[in-house]
Amino acid sequence: MKNIDTIAVLDFGGQYAHLIANRVRRLGVFTEIHSPTDSKESFVGVKGIIYSGGPASVYAKDAPEYNPEILSIPVPKLGICYGHQLLATQLGGAVQPGKVKEYGIADLKIIDFSDPIFAGVPENSPMWMSHGDSVSNLPEGYKIIASTADCKIAAVACKEKKIYGFQFHPEVTHSKFGMKILENFVNFCGCEKSWNMKSYLPLITNRIKEQVKDKKVFLLVSGGVDSTVAFVLLNKVLGSENVLGLHIDNGMMRLGESTKVMHFLEKEGMKNLHIVDASNDFLRALEGVTMPEEKRHIIGRTFLEVKDREMKALNLNPDEWMLAQGTIYPDTIESGGTKNADKIKTHHNRVSEILDLLAQGKLVEPLADLYKDEVRMLGEELNIPHSLVWRHPFPGPGLGVRLLLSDGKEEMHKDSDVEGLADYVKKNAIEGEILPVKSVGVQGDGRTYAQPYLLKNENLSWKDCERVATEIVNRFKSVNRVVWQVGAVEGKPEAVSQFATKENFDTLRIFDNIATEFLKEQNLYETIWQMPVVMLPLRIQNKPCIVMRPVNSSEAMTANFAEIDKIPLHDLWLRFKKAGAGALWYDTTHKPPGTIEWE
Repeated sequence: MKNIDTIAVLDFGGQYAHLIANRVRRLGVFTEIHSPTDSKESFVGVKGIIYSGGPASVYAKDAPEYNPEILSIPVPKLGICYGHQLLATQLGGAVQPGKVKEYGIADLKIIDFSDPIFAGVPENSPMWMSHGDSVSNLPEGYKIIASTADCKIAAVACKEKKIYGFQFHPEVTHSKFGMKILENFVNFCGCEKSWNMKSYLPLITNRIKEQVKDKKVFLLVSGGVDSTVAFVLLNKVLGSENVLGLHIDNGMMRLGESTKVMHFLEKEGMKNLHIVDASNDFLRALEGVTMPEEKRHIIGRTFLEVKDREMKALNLNPDEWMLAQGTIYPDTIESGGTKNADKIKTHHNRVSEILDLLAQGKLVEPLADLYKDEVRMLGEELNIPHSLVWRHPFPGPGLGVRLLLSDGKEEMHKDSDVEGLADYVKKNAIEGEILPVKSVGVQGDGRTYAQPYLLKNENLSWKDCERVATEIVNRFKSVNRVVWQVGAVEGKPEAVSQFATKENFDTLRIFDNIATEFLKEQNLYETIWQMPVVMLPLRIQNKPCIVMRPVNSSEAMTANFAEIDKIPLHDLWLRFKKAGAGALWYDTTHKPPGTIEWE
C-alpha cells in the first residue's frame, strides 16, 4: 500500500509464513508476501524482510529456490526456523540434522539482554519449536543471544548486517513473548504503525470493483462468518441488484442451520439469497467413500455442480456472472496453495475446478488476503451484528469433516507396535491406549496422518494433559494428537465401518447441538473460539465415540486447546450418554501438531 510502511515476508512454504504477516499487521504495520525468487527491485520501499520457516532442508536438492540478491538489500532481516538456517548458510555458516528434533514448547534462555530484540522479554520464556535441522556453525560476525536446553543456537544476531535469526517461532501463539519480540523487530526496522482494517476497506473495495467490472456476482453463502462477511461486503460495494447469494444445504449442516441463515439475513435486509436443499446430491456422491482427501474433493465438486444447476434454473447467463467465495488465507495455505507449501488438506474451496476458475479470472475472493481475526474486524467495520461476527467458525463442508469415515479394515498401530511407548506409559503412570483411527495433523510444516492417544487417568490436570500430549506427540511418530476421557461406558473401543449417511449425520447433529447448548449455558460460547464435535468410526457396546475439540485461536493457523472446568464436563457426559454415546473424549492437542478439524 502506498505511503504506508511495509515489512516483506519471504514465503518458504511454512504453514505459518502468512501467520507472520498476520502478526505484524496486528502490530499496525502492513505486510506483503513475496516469493523467495522475486527480483531485488520488487522490494523497493520495504522497511524490513522476514524469512519464513518451511518444510524443506536448506541442504536438500529440492530446497526452495532463492534469489541471493535479496540478501544485499540494506534493510533489517529476520530469519525464522528455515529462514534462520538459510541466512546462516548464505553467509558461510553450516546446518545439519539436530541430535534432538524439537516439536513443542521449549524454554528460551536469553544470553544477551543488551540486544534490543529482547527488550521487555524475561530471561526464561516459553517459545514454540518445530524443527529437525539446526545451525551447527555460525557465520563470521554472528553472535548467539539465546539458547534452549536442546538448541544452543536458538537466537543469533549480526549487528553489522542488521540480521537476526531465530530457530523458534515467535509468530505462533504458544510463544508467550513472541509478539513482543516481533514488535521489537518492527521497531528496529523504524516502521510507523499506521495500518488497520479501516485503512484496508477502501483498498479491498477498489480491488472488487476492478476485478468484477461490469459483471454480476454469484456467491456461495454457507452461513458462516467468512461467507456472510463476504456477502455483506459485496452487497455494499456492488449493490444488491448485482449480487445473488446461494445457500446450499448439503445435508451436513448443523441442526436447523439453513433456516437460521435465511431468517438472519432476511432480518438484516438481505433479500437476494436463494436456498436449495441438495443433501441427496452430496450423500449420493459420498456413498462408499472413506478417505478424507477424496471426500473433500467430492464435496467441492458437488458444490460446483449444484451451483451450475441452480444458475441454469435461475436463467443466469454464465458470461454475465462471476463466482464469489468467502475464502480466507488458511484455506489457501493448508491446501498447498503457495509454491513451497506442503498440502495439509484440500479445502472444498480449493479443488481443481475452483483453481481453474481462479486462473481464468472468473472467481472473486474478497477475503482471500485475510485471516479469521481480520475478517471479524472487517465485519465490525461493516456494522454486521456482533452476534454473527463472533459466531463459531463452521467449515464449508459442514459436519462432512467431523464425521470420520472408515471401512473398518485399515491397518492401525497398537501400543505394542510403538517402540518405547510402554516404558513411557509406565514411567509416567499413564492409563490409556492408542486409538484405532487416524486424523490429520501438521508437524514441521508438513502433513501428518496418524493415530490419537487416549488418556484415561481421571485426575489429570489440564497442565498434565498438555505436558503428556506434547511429550507423546514429539516422541512417537505414530501419534499426532492426544485426547482425554471425559466419560465412557464399560468396554474397549472397537473400529467399525462408518459412511456418509443421513442417519450418521443426524446422530452427529444431535451431539453437536448438545455441545453448543452446553457452551451457551456455561457462558463459554464467546470465550471459546470454536468447538468441533467429531464422531469417530469407533464404538463401545455398539455406541458411537465422540470427541469434543474446544480451541482458542484468532486466525485458525495456530490454536491452543481450551480448558473447560471439569465439574460441568461430567454433566455434559451424562447428556451425551443419555443421547446414546459410548464415550466422550476431549482433544488436548494444540495446533500444531494437531489441526483444528480432525480432517
